[in-house]
Amino acid sequence: MNRSDPAAGKVKSTPKSSGGGIRRGGRPSTAEAEQLGNRIVDAATELFFTLGYGETTIEAVAKRAQISKRTLYHRFDNKPALFTAVVHRTIDRLRPPAHVPLLEGANLQETLQRLARLILGAALSVPAIALHRLIVAEAVRFPKLATVVTDQGGTDEAVRLIAGVLEREAQAGRLSLDAPVFAARLFLHMVISRPQSQAMGLGKPMMASELDAWAGDVVNLFLNGCRGWLPSKVSPRIPSPPRSPRRTGKSTSRKKSQTGK
Repeated sequence: MNRSDPAAGKVKSTPKSSGGGIRRGGRPSTAEAEQLGNRIVDAATELFFTLGYGETTIEAVAKRAQISKRTLYHRFDNKPALFTAVVHRTIDRLRPPAHVPLLEGANLQETLQRLARLILGAALSVPAIALHRLIVAEAVRFPKLATVVTDQGGTDEAVRLIAGVLEREAQAGRLSLDAPVFAARLFLHMVISRPQSQAMGLGKPMMASELDAWAGDVVNLFLNGCRGWLPSKVSPRIPSPPRSPRRTGKSTSRKKSQTGK
């Protein structure tokens, strides 16, 4: 398998340690190994987002991280594995902190408006725009890059959350909607698409007040559309996105036959 194929990479596990400091024989402790991994991913993130996937090399990442290529390959099998780690950490950092309630509001409209603002805050952040710009720019040469992003599950998590809210409203008789997953995907698209495009240079980026008004208008239009929904008797429904196991960005094994090493 091509070592530049974005779907081919595997990230190696962090060495285990029972105590602090450097182990006998020079093996790093768990904390030191984690710091090294973060330094490598920091360097890779900067280069991927600045130069693009195609122009970023393992040699350049190692030089930026001030380590040898051998040390880098000890942690990451190849460039796709490194890119996967960058995407995983970027998306993970876009998620709201665990203590921030996602579903909060006196009614459905307030709940969706809060969700829309949280989604916009994440989607329009500097790392999110940089990642999206990278995927768009490299999509022709490296079509599997988008798959790496999709596999991290951020969009599916949001769809499940929104669809669950809509389904509960329908079961309570407050909506006639019978396609909550379909509606949730459209809601995400309505919230993100234009603000994201303008943030990427296809127009003037929205100010905070404009984004707030945008979220309110999207929810208003979306809910009125849901309330007037006419259940279809013939069209198939989009199934709920599968729940993926929580990703750690690491793998405990290394298969040389898959990496071409």
